[in-house]
Amino acid sequence: MKRLVDKKHHGKVSIGRKRSEKVPIKKEILAKYSRGPGVDLRQKKSAIKNKILRKKLKYKEQAIEQQVEASARAELLLTEEHGYMEAETGEVTTEYRQKQIVENVDITSAAKHFKLDLQFGPYCFRYTRNGRHLLLGGKQGHVAAFDWVTKKLACEINVMESVHDVAWLHLETMFAVAQKDWVYVYDNQGIELHCLKRMNGVTRLEFLPYHFLLASGSKDGHMAWLDVSIGKLIARYNSNLGRISVMTQNPSNAVLCVGNSKGVVSMWSPNSHKPLAKMLCHHQSIMTCTVHPCGTYMATSSIDKSVKIWDIRQLAGPVSNLYLGSPAHRMSYSQRGLLALGMGNVVEVYRETSGDFKPYLRHRTARNINCVKFCPYEDVLGISTANEFSSLLVPGSAEANYDAHEVNPFQTKSQRRETEVKALLEKIQPELITLDSTEILEVDVPTYKEKLEAKKKLLYIKPKPINFEPRRTKTKGKGGTAKIIKTKKILKDQSRREMIEAIRKEEKKTAPKKTENQNKDYGVLNRFV
Repeated sequence: MKRLVDKKHHGKVSIGRKRSEKVPIKKEILAKYSRGPGVDLRQKKSAIKNKILRKKLKYKEQAIEQQVEASARAELLLTEEHGYMEAETGEVTTEYRQKQIVENVDITSAAKHFKLDLQFGPYCFRYTRNGRHLLLGGKQGHVAAFDWVTKKLACEINVMESVHDVAWLHLETMFAVAQKDWVYVYDNQGIELHCLKRMNGVTRLEFLPYHFLLASGSKDGHMAWLDVSIGKLIARYNSNLGRISVMTQNPSNAVLCVGNSKGVVSMWSPNSHKPLAKMLCHHQSIMTCTVHPCGTYMATSSIDKSVKIWDIRQLAGPVSNLYLGSPAHRMSYSQRGLLALGMGNVVEVYRETSGDFKPYLRHRTARNINCVKFCPYEDVLGISTANEFSSLLVPGSAEANYDAHEVNPFQTKSQRRETEVKALLEKIQPELITLDSTEILEVDVPTYKEKLEAKKKLLYIKPKPINFEPRRTKTKGKGGTAKIIKTKKILKDQSRREMIEAIRKEEKKTAPKKTENQNKDYGVLNRFV
């Protein structure tokens, strides 16, 4: 192809080649990723008069618009879509059984429906954050970890003690087990790594992934937070709630929600010996509670067969009320907001439609259900009883697309190591666990005042301004403005020297006197004196 030289740009331009134009984006997609109207700087009568500040805000608004546009264009890469089952006329989705669902899905999804026959229950279990690995813990001491997608067993041990709860740590290579007396940490080969004797009599475990904290609640009411990255116990105190049998975490702010027999849900952090907030949710004892993965809603159930949905951001009245045929002993939220309730030997999945929760699926087992959990990034609901574990298919329950920088179900060993290092570098300090996560953006006024008072004692502090006014405004001969400036400078230096001298005298008064005996014998350490 012939080329012509463009003298203006000193480059080569192809004949007949058009400049690539960006494809326009639909307004609906832009509105989906929009962050609001922003600051309108086009009006002449704007409240912002400073030119520099207006310029900075203009660049910031342009960056936000570019980011929204990039997010909208990147939606083309999200190939998967979530969807729900729709019943035909005269039918309801609760009539569909697992056998019918398995027969009408693809082979890959059908393989995710299975059942394990066990004999050391009742069982509790946990999925990893990427939804790839499963950890089982039986009341009679049976512990097993495996990749439930490929059915490859990692380890299977019998700890010869009662197991009350299990929890994965930051990777699928380590997990914690709350046994009869203490909490033990094992690797994926079943080898015991640590025995945490400061966590005794534990009944509930929760792991905070962004803080690397293993939280526990015990049968005598004690709560503890252990930093697994440095092996240090951050906090441990008595909550005065008695036996802790209902405990879950709020994924948005890492606050622990604990329910007691008086119908109160209290929220705890390792920075305070008193609860950050209390909610009277029911008039009778709370059976279980769970929090939405986005941290927006909390569901609680009571022995009076009622289930209430709360907006946890407002701590006000319930958003929705459900009345069941029997009390719900276990609950779990999915990534798409589906709510699973375990009632005796029946598990029901509720879906939110037009502000109300309606039954979506129903499944019945032979024995009472002990644990219910949704699998992340998979349309799977796990349930366990005294003698089995079942993996049920719940279409539309999980997020269809995952962020590989956050969690990756298909990560390799090298990617797993890089993820661990990155997570350690980005670890959030436990001091930042608060009820309102936006408090870290505010100024700590008491601490700021203390810093200002301490700064006043520094020698290089700026002296007070001197308003020097000469007696005569007009001068004859030598002097004039230069003399006034020189005199003002002399007075400033004199004021600074006086201030430094006063500070030194004050430091001498407040300095501690040395009372140590200089001739004291330190033995072999005398050569370092």
